[in-house]
Amino acid sequence: MNSSLPTQIVATFSIAATDGIDWGVAVASKFLAVGAVVPAAASGVGAIATQAMGNTSFKADGLRMLREGVSASAVVDRLTGDDPDRDHRQLGVVDSFGRAASYTGAACFAWAGSRMGPNYTCQGNILTSPGVVEAMAAAFEGSTGRLADRLLTSLKAGDDDGGDSRGRQSAALLVVRSGGGYGGFDDRMIDLRVDDLPRPIPELERLLRLWRLHFEVPTKEGLIPVDAGIVALLRSGLELRGQLDGAASDEQVIDALQRWAGMENLEERCKNRTLVDPLVLALLAGDAG
Repeated sequence: MNSSLPTQIVATFSIAATDGIDWGVAVASKFLAVGAVVPAAASGVGAIATQAMGNTSFKADGLRMLREGVSASAVVDRLTGDDPDRDHRQLGVVDSFGRAASYTGAACFAWAGSRMGPNYTCQGNILTSPGVVEAMAAAFEGSTGRLADRLLTSLKAGDDDGGDSRGRQSAALLVVRSGGGYGGFDDRMIDLRVDDLPRPIPELERLLRLWRLHFEVPTKEGLIPVDAGIVALLRSGLELRGQLDGAASDEQVIDALQRWAGMENLEERCKNRTLVDPLVLALLAGDAG
């Protein structure tokens, strides 16, 4: 491995975790575009966060080992064991079984350390106190629901407890799921980054809400049957957007809805001609107002 140290320190707090369905990493730092450096994950394989004087080769090398069945703790040992700059590294790994391991080099700047539990590891360096990772761990353990939400809940708890002692600049959220990428072609389900803002975590939360609107596939149970009343609402909203005229048939209303949805990047929510997504209805109503 290259023994020359990077010129910048990725002072960071992060969580790598899984719920057995998704694997992911959430991270924040006083560092430009931290999402380009720290996180890596592969569905059914594991999640990795490399930081402090981060060695980005740990991501590809670590995922390769995890694919080969190497445990999280053994991956950490192998990656750091032959690294001449290991005292300056920090690393968190969760494997396919939810086993977690973390490493903090002896030369990482205080406060630096980690807290772990089943399915997750939280780590950070140049933090205001150990309370940052303790708050992150407690928030993750106390949360329920989808992994993306739990990761952000944990990240926000660390930020609220003080976070990076130097301040705030960037944050990122990476979540992978088998077939979860756009169009089902890969596993990169959520890959959101805030590269340079004074308050990056609230912006990351806003981006996740937008991702859900545009890319999350709704469940059939959450859709509303298209009846005469729904068609009337769709007709009104689409007419106000210049997508339809009053002479259109019900079938033409649905055609117009799907064309409009494609233009607005809402096609994932408008694939069914007999059912309509309530979020789409709300968006039409809100725009009309």
